[in-house]
Formats: sequence, C-alpha cells, structure tokens
Amino acid sequence: MASQRKKGQTVGLSLSGISVLLSLCLAVWEMYFFWEAGKGLFGPLHGTLGLFTPDRLGFNMAWLALAYLSFQLISVPFAMAYREQTFLGVLDGLSSVVPLIVAAVAIAGHPELLKTEGRWEAAILLVCINLADLVGGFAITMGLSRRTVGFGAPARA
Repeated sequence: MASQRKKGQTVGLSLSGISVLLSLCLAVWEMYFFWEAGKGLFGPLHGTLGLFTPDRLGFNMAWLALAYLSFQLISVPFAMAYREQTFLGVLDGLSSVVPLIVAAVAIAGHPELLKTEGRWEAAILLVCINLADLVGGFAITMGLSRRTVGFGAPARA
C-alpha cells in the first residue's frame, strides 16, 4: 500500500517547512494586531498578558523583527541543500509575501485601523521587515546559486 511508510521512516518538519510556518504565523499575528487588538478578544485577560499590552508595542516589534528575520535569513543557506524539494523551496519563498500583503492591505485598504502614531509606525516597520526578508532571501539565494569561487580548488599561479 502506497500510504504505508517503510518501517523506521519518519516524517519531520524541514527547515523550509518551519520557514513557511513562521511566515504564516507572522501573518496571523499581523491580522490579530491590525484587526482584533483593542477589541477585548481575550476578555478579562485583555491588556494583562505580557505580550499583548499596549505599552510594550515597540519592544514586542523589536523582538518580532529579530526572531523572524534571524530565522528566515539564516535558514536560506541550509535550505539550499535540499534542491530536490523544488516545490517546497518555491512555497518557502512565496510564503514571505503573505505577511507583506497583510500589512500592505492594512495600510492601503484599511487606514482606519491605524488609529495612533504607534500603530502607523508598527505597520510601516512590518512592511520593511517583510521587504527585507524578501529582498534578503532573494539576494542570498542568488549569491549561493551563482557562486563561482571553489573553496576546495587549487590556487591559480
């Protein structure tokens, strides 16, 4: 039966799979931030959970940017080793567009959601983070795929 796996073979989450998951998690967080934050979604816990308090917005954005960009850009060279997974590689690259679209829709399509200067600043920062991810990932991928220097080759005289 094709649906049965060989004994001892496990299915794990690849580096590209984690990258796609992280991009989609950022998009979900952005949707919460733009459309649901401030509406009491957590009921009596609203404003008391450390990650979602209004006075920590800038600090949370800094940690979010560090975590997201660190993983996304550092994982590119390691994901390049699995070139036989072409579909997952393309999906990995395209998944970075999803958070960019969410932030762009919030800015261009629903400016009423951005009531304060802090939310405008956060929205612009999210767009910049996502653009840095896209451009940086593309640049690293192109640089690694077009390497012309062989590290193990003998030096020319």
